[in-house]
Amino acid sequence: MAKKPATAFVCNDCGADHSKWQGQCSECGVWNSLSEVRLGPTKSSGASRRSSGFAGAADGAVKTLSEISVDEIPRISSGAQELDLVLGGGLVPGSCILIGGEPGAGKSTLLLQTLCHLAKTESTLYVTGEESPQQVAMRAQRLGLPLDRVQVMAETSVEVLCATAERLRPKILVVDSIQVMHLDDIASAPGSVSQVRESAAMLVRLAKLSNTVLLLVGHVTKDGSLAGPKVLEHMIDCSLMLEGSQDSHFRTLRSNKNRFGAVNELGVFAMTEKGLREVANPSAIFLQRGDEVSSGSAVMVIWEGTRPLLVELQALVDDSHLGNPRRVAVGLDHNRLAMLLAVLHRHGGIMVGDQDVFVNVVGGVKVTETSADLALLLAVISSFRNRPIPRDWVIFGEVGLSGEIRPVANGQERLREAAKHGFSRAIVPAANAPKQPVKGMEVVAVRKVGDALAAMEG
Repeated sequence: MAKKPATAFVCNDCGADHSKWQGQCSECGVWNSLSEVRLGPTKSSGASRRSSGFAGAADGAVKTLSEISVDEIPRISSGAQELDLVLGGGLVPGSCILIGGEPGAGKSTLLLQTLCHLAKTESTLYVTGEESPQQVAMRAQRLGLPLDRVQVMAETSVEVLCATAERLRPKILVVDSIQVMHLDDIASAPGSVSQVRESAAMLVRLAKLSNTVLLLVGHVTKDGSLAGPKVLEHMIDCSLMLEGSQDSHFRTLRSNKNRFGAVNELGVFAMTEKGLREVANPSAIFLQRGDEVSSGSAVMVIWEGTRPLLVELQALVDDSHLGNPRRVAVGLDHNRLAMLLAVLHRHGGIMVGDQDVFVNVVGGVKVTETSADLALLLAVISSFRNRPIPRDWVIFGEVGLSGEIRPVANGQERLREAAKHGFSRAIVPAANAPKQPVKGMEVVAVRKVGDALAAMEG
């Protein structure tokens, strides 16, 4: 009698395993996120290694920490300074990098440009599962890229891919995309939880054993998160997200996880007819303001990864014709906007409870740190009172619930970046006031919300 194949139920959000189906995941609490996974037959370790092409791997090699070399691993430059910055200095041999983004954001274009540059000095292999080799060649020709050294293969079978990679031994391997890859031993369809997880596990193991740089392309879901099981983010070394709206030719590349560099690093690219071009000075782009000074506009300095970035924040306060005034935040946390408006009422004496408040970060940048609190409050006051903030002012600082202005990290670097772009006055927390004066800039240190309002009036 045929033995029924073993199955398990895996959560699509957190990757937790369950013995039977249930409506809610007991680990993360998400409803209707369990998918059935059919488990393949268990092989012995030796047979599994031989079938996967890893027969040369060492068994049970144990070392002490003192015996392990701690020399700096040589990095491979991608040819784009913005991409190297996000990666932490370049590509690390044996690392696995996942690049996600909306359709049309430029993921394949960025990787094809990078691969064509690296093919001049390294052996490369581009595996496409969604396009034909002719389509890839047409894109490379349209972008004006060299076509003579990049190797391309159209394949969706992971077993065939691994066998080809072991034969060619490329230094850089690109898989576009992980959602279309499949293993023959797993009965589920490509893109399912089990296929994505097991395919990624085999590819990551290949990269680690052969010291190959593995670049995976991943799709995103409707809410903007990476598709596939959450366990995929634990397997990889670096997770990058390429973002950009359809009405803008600028793209931002942000690192959400990086074992070899800073997290939340930001790189800026511009989409042109010749592909993605890096933007050397992102602050200059985000500060493209009109000639006329208008109320509700403030410039703040945020910290992205390892560098400061000047961004314009706009606020619009208008009479509400609804019973519940609207609170809309684009690029900022909606709950933090409501909290700061309450602080403004309690400790600043300004009540906007009957007003619609709209806040937007110019350029499509998403601000996650608290240094934008003070700039947001002053922009709201500027719009509410119809009093423009001078163009040469820059503002940053965290606002506490008791009305205090709290310091933020890297205050000196933020001030120097603002002075480099011609700003002559800064409103900052008192704890971030520089001990030595900044050349060409007047620094106003504030401790309370009332002090910031007085500095704005003065």
